[in-house]
Amino acid sequence: MAAPVPPDGWVSVDVRASALNGHDLWSLRGVGLTEADLPRTLGSDAAGVVSGTAEEVIIYPVLGEHPPETTEALDPRIAPLLSEHHDGTLAQKVVVPRFCVLAKPASLTFEQAAALPTAWLTAYRMLFVLSNTRPGDTVLVQGATGGVSTALTMMAAAAGIRVWVTGRTEHARTWALQAGADAAFEPGARLPERVDAVLETVGEATWVHSMRCVRVGGRIVVAGATSGPSADADLRRVFFHQITVVGARLGTVTEMRKMLQFVERAGLIPAIDSVVELNEAAVAFKRLEAADLRGKLIVRP
Repeated sequence: MAAPVPPDGWVSVDVRASALNGHDLWSLRGVGLTEADLPRTLGSDAAGVVSGTAEEVIIYPVLGEHPPETTEALDPRIAPLLSEHHDGTLAQKVVVPRFCVLAKPASLTFEQAAALPTAWLTAYRMLFVLSNTRPGDTVLVQGATGGVSTALTMMAAAAGIRVWVTGRTEHARTWALQAGADAAFEPGARLPERVDAVLETVGEATWVHSMRCVRVGGRIVVAGATSGPSADADLRRVFFHQITVVGARLGTVTEMRKMLQFVERAGLIPAIDSVVELNEAAVAFKRLEAADLRGKLIVRP
């Protein structure tokens, strides 16, 4: 296959490492892609080198005519995720708008940097932009081992926020504690006290618990529904307890830069479950579907 040629205002990046996300699984199942879109190269996360240069970069995964800098500009109709309308990062080369190319943190390997764009940017927006929490507050992260959950745990701990996590297995809860959580509980467990914010990516299986665990006037920030999108809204609790429910989708270019700066200042190293070669991607997708991971799955072309 011929190497992609970047149009005006775009650049070509030699991919050194890419990361898998739940979004890739949904795409494989046909969500968001039609037969007319095929063939399509999947993948939205990558780190690499601008072709023909020594510029080491990390790719911002949201496309568009201009850099998205507001919540409205993150509307998926005008700012699609890389691989939705354009070929993605599970390749040796990828072309993206120039504004999507940001300097790779020098402290991270290409594999570590590739873990950041979707999961860590989403977590950064959930925690620092939308949760309305500050150092000393307590947050509950639903789910212990996913990419976003692990990023939330590590960043919250680094920011001086008390982190409680739920996990289905003892192994998962131990993992969360090692990642920086202050306490880990079984799903649905009664907590010692209500929390200032719940950071929710699981959905149907944890939603009732999330509603019961947040304090009066607290927030629930939702960025996913891996267990299903249908949940008991419990509207009476929402208005009686004055709970704010807010959705999160990735983040702006400025938030991506701030996230990268925070990671470097705090000395955080993204957790990597394993690294596979591109010809082993099918095996990696099966592991992603099984949801038995400890950090991100990295694909190296």
